[in-house]
Amino acid sequence: MKRRVIGFDINTTRVQQLRDGVDVTQEVSLEELAEVSQLSFTTELEGLCECSVFIITVPTPIDEFKAPDLTPLIKASKTVGQVLKAGDIVIGDGFQIRPRFASSIRVAEAAKVIENTQRDVNIALMNELAMIFRRMNIDTHEVLAAAGTKWNFLPFKPGLVGGHCIGVDPYYLTHKAQAIGYHPEIILAGRRVNDGMGPHVAAELVKKMIKAGHTVAHARVLVLGFTFKENCPDLRNTRVIDVVRELKEFGCSVDVSDPWVSSEETEREYGVALTEAASNGDYDALILAVPHREYLGMTTGDFRAYLKQGGVLFDLKGVLPLGAADLRL
Repeated sequence: MKRRVIGFDINTTRVQQLRDGVDVTQEVSLEELAEVSQLSFTTELEGLCECSVFIITVPTPIDEFKAPDLTPLIKASKTVGQVLKAGDIVIGDGFQIRPRFASSIRVAEAAKVIENTQRDVNIALMNELAMIFRRMNIDTHEVLAAAGTKWNFLPFKPGLVGGHCIGVDPYYLTHKAQAIGYHPEIILAGRRVNDGMGPHVAAELVKKMIKAGHTVAHARVLVLGFTFKENCPDLRNTRVIDVVRELKEFGCSVDVSDPWVSSEETEREYGVALTEAASNGDYDALILAVPHREYLGMTTGDFRAYLKQGGVLFDLKGVLPLGAADLRL
């Protein structure tokens, strides 16, 4: 049985885009939106008065001190509260574990938070191994490929850990643990490693540039990709910004390019304006930070064309062939 669904948001631009058949997340096409005849969008609270089921899907971020920030959830709950009637149902959709696999909401939420925490800790291990292998002059991705021939080896890779789940959920768990008298060690250690990867990437690039004879102060660096993961327009909690800021602290001039987001959005969220057209031969270094499919269609020569003679190519996630880049984690 088809039911009428109303999408509500306080962002008037977002609502108008959806009314026009445009989903900026690129998860739903114009044709798919047009086919859903029972779906409408509004910014008017009065439009929700006839609803009897409310699903709250606001983010649950952390604040500048890595503590849970429940402001969006509290505000959304207050908004829904203004139109609730006796017998209405309210569902919090923050963790998205199917209820039939859990005996309670507490179990469902705990399951989701440890899922992301487990991934975070595993990636932290890979990042720490990458730092160790760098000092041993061993390619981390070669090691992982060899280890992956064993059937029970988990295929995690080093990299920046951002986004609204993996880089956030562990702090909700550790906050609760500390509130009930337990100080978690492994989880927070993993978070420290992953939170430090941006400055680590910048430092490794600067050392390589110095060895290659480049003057770091005022050196030009091109960063390709700014979203928190590939083929996605989501900028939430992207850790590429840590690399950009650290390079600027070293005195570098940093240009950022990303085909999946607008300069208006990156400026609003992070104060970073995207470069529209990077010029060949202009840069002392290039970081392939986020391997969007547009970049995967490029050759090593295409990337090196942006560089000056002796410029440094950093393949952050190891997507280019072994030996193609000067650096990778």
